[in-house]
Amino acid sequence: MTNLLSIILFMPQQEGQEGGGLMSFLPLILIVLVFYLFFIRPQMRKSKEQRKFRETLKKGEKIVTIGGIHGKILEISETTAVIEVEGQNRLKIEKSAIAMDRSGQLANAK
Repeated sequence: MTNLLSIILFMPQQEGQEGGGLMSFLPLILIVLVFYLFFIRPQMRKSKEQRKFRETLKKGEKIVTIGGIHGKILEISETTAVIEVEGQNRLKIEKSAIAMDRSGQLANAK
């Protein structure tokens, strides 16, 4: 890929021919394509999976928040969740702050 890009970018122009048209936009198009394939698309996929995970949360699941707080879901609503942490303390958090499910991790650890 690097060789192809360097050939296109540093290709000498032939005499009597203007360097316009598609060839002048080709490097820009390639850069946009690479950014889309390697940065934008994977981030969109990850965001979609995270949104789907948060929509399927249920009462009783053990979770970890983005801040690293471990707890069990007691109540869940459209945008918030009430979790129970160690010491029977309850915290009301946004669903967007839930990072992962740890129920499967606990089963594997035992």
